[in-house]
Amino acid sequence: MTALAHDGPVIAIFASDRGPGDPERANLMSEVGRVFARKGARILCLADDGAIPVPLITAARTAGGVVEVLVDDGIALPSALAGIPVRMLAGAENRQAYLAANASVLVGLPGSLASATAMFRSWAGAARLPVVMLNRNRAFEAVRGFAVDVMAPALPGYDRHIQFADNVEDLWNKVVWVGEQRR
Repeated sequence: MTALAHDGPVIAIFASDRGPGDPERANLMSEVGRVFARKGARILCLADDGAIPVPLITAARTAGGVVEVLVDDGIALPSALAGIPVRMLAGAENRQAYLAANASVLVGLPGSLASATAMFRSWAGAARLPVVMLNRNRAFEAVRGFAVDVMAPALPGYDRHIQFADNVEDLWNKVVWVGEQRR
């Protein structure tokens, strides 16, 4: 199982376009897709349980980015995503293992509980893989509070593994920073 050939950092982005959640998430996904593609990132994303981050994928590809979608065996991508490289891996644990083996950082965007759950499952299975969450509209405020109140006193240097951003440019800068910390 090898990822797409490309020189930029490989970033696994967790986002969802279904269910209740942030009403601005489609615009936010598009902005992240454009910015990350223009910065040279390779994007890995999940399309499972019926959740497909179409705005993220479309915007990244339109901006010339490289995107690979990991799917379960029961999902069909919409025709708007024809030509997108797809890797079918049965079982959520296999998709999460692929992400952990190929990504340099995990990124969580505000969205549904399904995308947040997938991100945390992948994070739990990825030994020492950093995660950066876009805390737009306080989407990850509970996690941020936990990090400050529980992780900070117990785990020196936790900030090299978990970061929170308030906007998309800050998100990119923190993704780059945590990537440099791993070297």
